Order: sequence, then structure tokens, then C-alpha cells
Amino acid sequence: MFDQILQMVKDHLGNNPEITSNLSPEKQDEVHNEVANQITQGLATQASQQGGIGGILQSLQNAATNGSPVTGAIEGGLISSLANKFGLPPSITGAIAGALPGLLQKFAHKANDPNDDSITPDKISKSISNMAPGSIPGVNTAGLSNPMNQN
Repeated sequence: MFDQILQMVKDHLGNNPEITSNLSPEKQDEVHNEVANQITQGLATQASQQGGIGGILQSLQNAATNGSPVTGAIEGGLISSLANKFGLPPSITGAIAGALPGLLQKFAHKANDPNDDSITPDKISKSISNMAPGSIPGVNTAGLSNPMNQN
């Protein structure tokens, strides 16, 4: 799942001239990896708090219109990480934060698209469940499920 998220991050942020014109290609790659890492960890953390994968995907689908606690939680950790690790100025972290709701909404749409099996709720659940125990502080990744697919 990380590779698919990373590719979505590269595609989404790579089209933002405010980000691409202010970062070297090497720094862009590092930032893309950090964004994908923070999203992956944020999804795992939030899935346990949102009732599993189905709950988080539903929250993300509404992220752009209603705001989302999931988006807010991921955004807070991401912006802090980008500023601390890379010393990025507020103009760049702000541009990335502004792009995050749309990126997460695309992720949710892709996960729920029956014609696209690159990211599915089951794959997300399996990926999160397979994360190393203790890799996300305070989160038990075992047993997260997708209630939307349990008929």
C-alpha cells in the first residue's frame, strides 16, 4: 500500500508549482516519502479510532467538503514532521497541508472504486494489520477490519 500512496503523493504534489519550484528534485523525493509515510501511519492510527477501514474511508470521502478529523490528525503530524526534519518554510508546508484533503479524498475514492484494484479496503486492512506491532505508538494494528465489506 505504501508504494501506491507514494505514487499518489508524487502525482498530486508534483503538479503543485508552489512545491516543485521551491524544492530540489532530491528534496522533493525526500518530502514525498515523508508525506507517504505520515499518511500511512496516520491511516493506521485513525483506522483504530474510526471503527476500522470502512469508517476511515467514509470520513476521507467527505474530507474536502466537511473537513475531517482524520485529515486534521494526519495534517498536524505531517506539517510538524516536515518542518522538523527538513526545515521547510511555512509557505511550503502550507501548500502541502492545502493539498492533503484532496489527496486523501482521491485515496478514498480509489479505494472504493470497484474498477480499480490497486488500492482496496481489504488491501488497506491487510497492510495496516501487517505493520510491525509497536511501529505506531499506542495503536494495536492487529484485527483492524473493513466493516463496509462485511455483508
